[in-house]
Amino acid sequence: MRDADGITPRLDAITSAMPLTTNEGLITPHALLVQALVAQLRVTLHASEDCDKAMAHRAQSHPDCPFFDALPGAGAVFAPRLLVACGEPCDRYASADAVQRYAGMALVTERSGNKSWVHWRLQCPKVLRPTFVEWAAESTRHAFWARAYDQQPRDKGASYQAAVRALAFTWIRKSGPWGLKKIVHSP
Repeated sequence: MRDADGITPRLDAITSAMPLTTNEGLITPHALLVQALVAQLRVTLHASEDCDKAMAHRAQSHPDCPFFDALPGAGAVFAPRLLVACGEPCDRYASADAVQRYAGMALVTERSGNKSWVHWRLQCPKVLRPTFVEWAAESTRHAFWARAYDQQPRDKGASYQAAVRALAFTWIRKSGPWGLKKIVHSP
């Protein structure tokens, strides 16, 4: 929190707080568990950085790298991730719908009798949906149409996350080998 008006009451609440327990039999093992989890998290973050560096290095030699670098907000972080998400060869997916289903962006409608319900696709690579959603959120800072597209559902009462997911869904249609790339590379 950066707002000074919000920080002061929190600091006051922390200094006047009473401990939930003073039982060392509970505090000590939980403190040790937190230390172990922090150590694991450090290793995981280091491995994640190594993967990002390797992916970025490999992406630079890919012939489609300039296209993904040019996407609004993609930059050094999202361009390699989007390149990996779209896959090689680029004709791996027949259409944007296939990518949306594979990445888990397309919702699933189930029907039984007179009832129907909609839910997320559960059987999908768990890193692809966040990749598209995070990039869509970043693209609102770099593309006017993305910012306007993101604002429309929010003006109608949708949550920020719902608006960004809708934008990501639309970006998949426009940005993959099946979308804008065909327009950019056409003679």
